[in-house]
Amino acid sequence: MSTKTYRPYVPEQMFLMPLALQEWLPPEHLVYFVSDAVDAMDLSAILSVYEDETRGYPPYHPVMLTKILLYGYCIGVPSSRKIERRCEEDIGFRVLAANNQPDFRTISDFRKRHLSALKELFLQVLRMCQKAGLVKLGHVALDGTKVKANASKHKAMSYGRMQEKEPELEKEIEEFLRKAESVDEEEDRKYGKDKRGDELPEELAFRESRLKKIREAMAALEEEARTRAEEKRQEIQSMESEGLKRGRKFPEPDPTPDPKTQRNFTDPDSRIMPVSGGKSFEQAYNCQAAVDNQEQVIVACEVTQEPNDKKQLEAMIKKVQKNTKKKPGELSADAGYWNAKRIEELGKGQTGFFIPPNKQRHNDKGLTAERGRIPKHLSFADKMRRKLRTKKGKAIYSKRKETVEPVFGQIKQGRGFRQFLLRGVEKVRGEWSLICTTHNLLKLWRAQGPAPPGRKWAFA
Repeated sequence: MSTKTYRPYVPEQMFLMPLALQEWLPPEHLVYFVSDAVDAMDLSAILSVYEDETRGYPPYHPVMLTKILLYGYCIGVPSSRKIERRCEEDIGFRVLAANNQPDFRTISDFRKRHLSALKELFLQVLRMCQKAGLVKLGHVALDGTKVKANASKHKAMSYGRMQEKEPELEKEIEEFLRKAESVDEEEDRKYGKDKRGDELPEELAFRESRLKKIREAMAALEEEARTRAEEKRQEIQSMESEGLKRGRKFPEPDPTPDPKTQRNFTDPDSRIMPVSGGKSFEQAYNCQAAVDNQEQVIVACEVTQEPNDKKQLEAMIKKVQKNTKKKPGELSADAGYWNAKRIEELGKGQTGFFIPPNKQRHNDKGLTAERGRIPKHLSFADKMRRKLRTKKGKAIYSKRKETVEPVFGQIKQGRGFRQFLLRGVEKVRGEWSLICTTHNLLKLWRAQGPAPPGRKWAFA
């Protein structure tokens, strides 16, 4: 009977000579690209924190922690606990960490401590993409996507419900205190007055903390309502000064919150927003991205608490110009960004806008444009509709779907970023910036190809 021959397999085999980390993975692996990219970055904002710090045992190297954090976001592993486990089990993480094994608390604290500095890495990676020729700014597409907050929508309460619940809790607390007082009197009669009897009952503690949270939420909603009313008042005054009111009378803005306005107790900065085409609602943030058509590189990103995109156009254009030092030649966005006055003013510069005034149906081919010059008497909205009906207008606007929408698919479906880990709008902005930074890193890695044998990737 013949015996089959196999390649050697001896799990208990010991190595006589240590293996080099560089031999654990193929040279074109993403791990080495991330390592070289971070080495080329300016991390002085992170490193300077440790220079004057008095400490006992030396901390983990900040460059190493930056590398494993960025690599984790690249491959859809942002959780500090999962990164800790990967540093023990995953070859890629072990190579980046040089066999260091930081615990999850160290990784989490590093991210929180240096979130502002990590957020600024977006610009450095964008500069690398520009130098590599991946950003042309011939056409930029703008869109927003809702990403779930680290909070349940069931942990939210409307202002009207808060108004109902506040007196109920006050009454329950008074009842508990009255009962506690009667119990104290009864115990004094039985056991004397030496017993403390001032321990806070668990039910009373819960109701008092709940009442405190409700009052804080009500105060925040009232402050937001006053701010919105003042902004509306200033807007009306501005219209009056510019002669745009034309005899119309606007009602005095109401400084009190709408009874249906909700606030979440877990992440108060998040908002109830429509998702999945408006068919459902989630506790979420509105994440904005301006994407260059050349290689789907994100050239500007932001997070807003507004459920719609109407106010985001001007701010995002300014971010694109600030980040790239250049105006895009064309900019497309869906009807959610339509604001005739602002688009007309912004369109006087170098950028051509392709934004429909009305929502277009899926696969709607639209009407064909009339021949001849565009009549001067048409409104700005009608002129935009006519421009989008031309062959050229249709071709340019069609770039929007192939530019920005795949980016959200790559982030949410490909890498699994459907919910934030951090809470609070400022921290969420930092995390969204990390997500967009690593998206651009992946684009740069795929565009550059493998490094020459024995050499590192160049980013100069």
